[in-house]
Amino acid sequence: MKISIQRLNDAVHMEAKNEDGVTLQMDGTDEIGGINGGFRPMQMLLAAAGGCSAIDVVGILKKQKQNPDDLQIEVTGERITLEGEQYTEFKTIHLHFILKGDHLDEKKVSRAIDLSLNKYCSVSKTLAKTAEITSSYEVN
Repeated sequence: MKISIQRLNDAVHMEAKNEDGVTLQMDGTDEIGGINGGFRPMQMLLAAAGGCSAIDVVGILKKQKQNPDDLQIEVTGERITLEGEQYTEFKTIHLHFILKGDHLDEKKVSRAIDLSLNKYCSVSKTLAKTAEITSSYEVN
């Protein structure tokens, strides 16, 4: 796996490109010279956790003939607070899954989320080394 990072301006606006040529932009806040032109790196970690788990959950549910019509995940993270220090890792990460679809079995949804976060999702397994990861869900 390889990611290339290219600086886009004379500050901290960057573009990441993967081996397939897919790009995403990263930036910082204006306090550190950024222009808010992309995700901040810590936001990308939360997005990666949500995206990784979404892929798992959809795959697991499809195998069980439980194809959701819609899936949204709201990911929140709380960083460790140290006096005078702004560069800290996440203390907690919470993923709230919102699924829509006829005939979704809540037990299967719950099991798919559990399997993703505790067994399959490499991102959450990596982040769980420093953060407590929790989840909740609703089926509409």
